[in-house]
Formats: sequence, structure tokens, C-alpha cells
Amino acid sequence: MLTCKEQVALSSDFLDKQLSFRQRSLMWSHFIFCSDCRRFIGQMRLMQNTLRAMPEGVLLDAASLGQRLAAEHRKAQK
Repeated sequence: MLTCKEQVALSSDFLDKQLSFRQRSLMWSHFIFCSDCRRFIGQMRLMQNTLRAMPEGVLLDAASLGQRLAAEHRKAQK
């Protein structure tokens, strides 16, 4: 089974679907037992989806981005 540190190191590749079947299986096995890593990958997925939904060429300051991520998170919780 993966450690939390190994899971975090593979998280971007996991979200981008660039892991082998074995690696994905190890990730899912870890998620079963680790609520912190499930929460982490959920936050990473939310951030990735929010950034992909942003129009090209738009520059936001950190406060605006934080507000947008918080709004997306509230929508996802409903």
C-alpha cells in the first residue's frame, strides 16, 4: 500500500489519468483507508476543474482565485 507521501507525489498523474493500472489500484486502495488523502485528492480535483473552466488569458490575483475556489467548493457540496 502507498504511504500518504507517495500518494501525494502521484496525485497529479492520477488526476491526469497518466498512471498504470497497478498504480491506480494502489491509489484507490489507499483512499479506502485514508480520509485525509481522499479529501486532498478531492481538493486537487476541484482546483483542477476550476482552473480548466477559467477563460484563457484571464489573470486573477490570489484573493480572487481563492474566492472562486471557495464558491466552486460550495457548489460541489450541494
